[in-house]
Amino acid sequence: MFERTNDKPNERAQVGIGTLIVFIAMVLVAAIAAGVLINTAGFLQSSAEESGEQAAEQVTNRLVEVNTVGTVNNGQVEAVDITARLAPGSNDVDLEGVTMQWVQAGGSSNLVADGSGDEGNADGVFTFSELRDNDGSVGTDNTLNNRVDRAIISIDLTQTDVSSSMAGGETATLTISTQSGGETTITLVVPDSLTEKSSVNL
Repeated sequence: MFERTNDKPNERAQVGIGTLIVFIAMVLVAAIAAGVLINTAGFLQSSAEESGEQAAEQVTNRLVEVNTVGTVNNGQVEAVDITARLAPGSNDVDLEGVTMQWVQAGGSSNLVADGSGDEGNADGVFTFSELRDNDGSVGTDNTLNNRVDRAIISIDLTQTDVSSSMAGGETATLTISTQSGGETTITLVVPDSLTEKSSVNL
């Protein structure tokens, strides 16, 4: 019988080591790729959650009109008082952070809260006061934080840069925006006759 001899005794070992190195490299590449995918998925999930929260805030974190009264002087509505509350499901709303846009036939005006520090960037201001506030949040930190809270938002239409007073039969649109982006649009309609009236519902 012939005895099989191997002229290259280390050849199989070298092939095995090479295969092992390739395998380890593939595992490392796969691990790195998996890590990148996990990080990307986590980032996308966080972004989606943040976008969802922002969208929800824009829908829910807003004010709702309860009623609006106009003060009549010289046959025109010269001031508007809006009673407002939180919308259902809304979080706290900082009234100093609210902005408004008043639009009527004569033009439009951007309004900010008096004392907000942004008066120089707006056409006019509005003021607010508490009507009902169980914990004093409106008076202490300018915030509506409960659905039973009521605030009166007042707009003086005789301000120099605000559009103008409103005569009988005129209409105006008021858009109220909170800091989170929630918007409420109110259409105000002045009665045709203001004769012998000191105030009217709008």
